[in-house]
Amino acid sequence: MCLLVVTVLFIVILPTSTLFTNNRTEHAIVIDSLDIAPVWAGHPVNFVLLTHLPYQFIAYYDATRQMTISQRNINERIWTINKLPIITGWDSHNYIAMAIDDDGYLHLSGNMHVVPLIYFRTAQPLNASTFVQLNYMIGTDENRTTYPIFMRGPGNEFIFTYRTGMSGNGNQIYNLYNLKTKIWKRLLDKPLTNGEGKRNAYFDGPIKGPDGYFHLVWVWRESPDASSNHDLSYARSKDLISWETSIGKSLILPITLETCEIIDPVPQKGGMINGNTKIGFDHQGRVTISYHKNDANNYTQPWTARLENGIWQKYQITNWPWHWDFSGGGTLTFAISLGRVTKENDGNLTQTFSHIKFGNGTWSINPENLNATGQLQRETIPPSLLKVEGTFPGLGVHILEDSGHNNITDTRYILRWETLSSNRDEPRPPPYPTPSMLRVYTIKIIYTDF
Repeated sequence: MCLLVVTVLFIVILPTSTLFTNNRTEHAIVIDSLDIAPVWAGHPVNFVLLTHLPYQFIAYYDATRQMTISQRNINERIWTINKLPIITGWDSHNYIAMAIDDDGYLHLSGNMHVVPLIYFRTAQPLNASTFVQLNYMIGTDENRTTYPIFMRGPGNEFIFTYRTGMSGNGNQIYNLYNLKTKIWKRLLDKPLTNGEGKRNAYFDGPIKGPDGYFHLVWVWRESPDASSNHDLSYARSKDLISWETSIGKSLILPITLETCEIIDPVPQKGGMINGNTKIGFDHQGRVTISYHKNDANNYTQPWTARLENGIWQKYQITNWPWHWDFSGGGTLTFAISLGRVTKENDGNLTQTFSHIKFGNGTWSINPENLNATGQLQRETIPPSLLKVEGTFPGLGVHILEDSGHNNITDTRYILRWETLSSNRDEPRPPPYPTPSMLRVYTIKIIYTDF
């Protein structure tokens, strides 16, 4: 399959025709930085930054590619470092997922791409030095696992979801954790989706919306070839157990290509890819689905579908005269990336984007037709952090946001490190760059009116 790698590989200049639609600028400044450890720079794989006051936890692969957990008290500058008995290879799918349950125990899963489940849990609350390798939850459908995700249910239940099977032939599994017994069980007695041995679904969500529903969107994929993605699809649920279409028609599980609701019947080789479908919500709380596909001129364009009175209306966001030709397997570095449609505090709509030719930034979105009306003067990452420090040719910068909470307005933590780009999950010959320093930065946003 292919996986999005969130990497800044170059610095881009926005076109001179950029429009600015608000009367304030936002600048990001570094107010603190702290080294964690040197990390492998030969290929990318995503880490975890998890702030859970009064502690901060970082899960990563170190300079020798060993899975490592660093922990500190947020008021201290010394890390307690713990090594786990896992060494990652060249596969950029092997990201790490980590979360904390309501009793404070840490759960971790990672280094998985169609392999047996890898799962750790701490023996003590908020103590990363007590991780125990379990590699077991239910015992079935755990031999070919990929894409671990910890999430919360409608009643704040602790849930784990993953794909069983492989690209082009896989099903989605959901497990529910019992805090008292510390035992997992199936949330659903059947897989949520079933590729019927012919395909598999790649998801964004479930994401809980302002309407109280969990919204789920996916593309179907016929094979490990990234160009075989097709048919943007949708389902919603109040409880993550009973699922329905956008007009409330019940869906029988597992959901298949024949039984699902299709938002946009994009064909194979139609310019749609997994990892670039994003759920958002507009100023009225209506669900939006952002994605890209090829237009009549074979140019790859960003689109957003919005549910309006039970009908999916589809809007082209801008008009890029450029075609993204992608295919094959392994991890791709995306030439186009789209963010979610987001309602700002002032009621305006925005959407982030990145394009290999036309730059990156944040669009101001027309709430009526969802077109991009211009770009905001918004700086979420200090430009100095996007500059490559290493001298090895091909290095790029990775920025990872905090998956936890720090309770400080306008201030947040991010991780930063540098690696080469992915090599389609295949080993690349030496020489390799020297290890990159993994750092956590404290970032503050400064607003300036004009």
